[in-house]
Amino acid sequence: MQAIGFYLALPFLYLISILPQWMLYGLSDFICFLLFHVVGYRKKVVQQNLRNAFPDKTDAERDLIMRDFYHYLCDLFLETFKTLTMSKSFALRHCTFNDQALKLFDHYFQAKKSVIIVMGHFGNWEWSGNAFSLQCRQQLYVIYHPLVNPYYNKLIVDMRMRFGTKLIPMHDTFKEMVRNRGEINSTAFIADQTPSPEKAYWTTFLHQDTPVFWGTEAIARKLNYPVVYASVYKVKRGYYSIAAETLFEEPKDTKEGEISETHTRKLERDIQQHPSIWLWSHRRWKHQRPSGI
Repeated sequence: MQAIGFYLALPFLYLISILPQWMLYGLSDFICFLLFHVVGYRKKVVQQNLRNAFPDKTDAERDLIMRDFYHYLCDLFLETFKTLTMSKSFALRHCTFNDQALKLFDHYFQAKKSVIIVMGHFGNWEWSGNAFSLQCRQQLYVIYHPLVNPYYNKLIVDMRMRFGTKLIPMHDTFKEMVRNRGEINSTAFIADQTPSPEKAYWTTFLHQDTPVFWGTEAIARKLNYPVVYASVYKVKRGYYSIAAETLFEEPKDTKEGEISETHTRKLERDIQQHPSIWLWSHRRWKHQRPSGI
């Protein structure tokens, strides 16, 4: 059944990918209307997340963020499948590094240093991988969760690898990073996923108790790779800009929790400044902090 559903959907996904922009975003507006007004996709989750994250905002302000978020979510969904057929020139026009970020990654390449990139589900993280592989000289690896459906998993993997990016399944992260130590590379971690509450670093994020994966910090300290925080800002519809800054040059010298706390604060800052382009439909706060932590 999984194969039948996948192969029935595949022609439509390729059709979406070849649509001109005006048609792509017209379709996005229609899907947004259905999701928001007809289906109400995860509307209660989004509303609750926004109430908890922005208690000082009015209902009208949160409602505006929510509406903008649904437009962003639908754009992101269709933009992701645009990757199936987008050209290199299209990718370079629509997702670019600012000058400071390019200089930062070029500096580490010249210094023959591999780095760890920390980012969140913010902006268009899918297009940012394409942009990195086309504009930066070091090999990019992205840590990912394999999908349950093997057909869609292969499709997503192929899309992400089109321009040279390589993927590492999450459970193989440290082993593969050790294996790749002979090359100059950058390994990207999406840091705002939901770990097991008992094995997480706990902090306050957007006014709520929040678990953070220890893995990013633990690997950075073991390998002593510089930790770089990256943000993918929306410039206008269909166009994104990537900024980057070094958080820690020598992670082995940090205190326990310092790296996790710092990159969490950076993402919080980005979300507060640009609240509509974070993944509010994600059930980020489904766990409670265990007693004694």
